[in-house]
Formats: sequence, C-alpha cells, structure tokens
Amino acid sequence: MSVKHKKQFGIWMDNHHATIIGYADPTAEKLSVLGHAKNPGADGNSNENAANNQAKTLQTQFFKEITSHMQNAEEVHVSGTGIVQEQFIHYLADTPQFKNTAAKECTSNKMSDEKLLEFFTEKLN
Repeated sequence: MSVKHKKQFGIWMDNHHATIIGYADPTAEKLSVLGHAKNPGADGNSNENAANNQAKTLQTQFFKEITSHMQNAEEVHVSGTGIVQEQFIHYLADTPQFKNTAAKECTSNKMSDEKLLEFFTEKLN
C-alpha cells in the first residue's frame, strides 16, 4: 500500500549554501536530500551600488535554484543561521507559485545531511 505525502520540504540555509530535503516522489516512505544550492556571493566591487545590485541578483538566483527542487510545495520548514531564512520566506510569499505555501522557520546550526534528515523528519511529521 502506498502512502501519499503532502508536498513538504525542509531547507537548511545560510547566505551561501542550502540543502533541500523532501520526499523524492509522493509515494516515498522517507525524506531524502533533493539537492544543494550555492550562492558564491558578490565579487569585490569598487562601486557600492553595483555591488549591492549584484548581491541582490545572486540572492534571487540562489532562491530560484532552491525553489526549482520544490514543485507544488504545500509546506516548507526553513532552518539555518542568519536572516536569510526570513528573506527566503518573503521571497516565497511574493512568488505566485508559492504564495499559498505554509512556511515556518527556526534557527539551527549546520548539520550533516544525515542529521538534517533526522531533524526534518521530526519537524515535518
């Protein structure tokens, strides 16, 4: 008998790296690592305005890379360090595809993929 899960995802992120956790398909029994996303950060730039624009562009690309792993998400639990989780949740709310997605956040330190799977198994069930 197959079990159908809600489209739930867990994301651990900081400013430069994200790990996306979810069910590989609707009948999967366990959560798995769906992917990793990286944000290299802005280059050194002598013009503050150009550096700010580049940082915003890179962050948007980073968020798009993360959401590419989360098709039709119903619930997202975002964890990590810094304020980037809050920025990502605002990005989801401003994106039509994700505007009805329930998003929660918490703060946690970086973990191995195995520990992250355990962490999100508790949070999403």
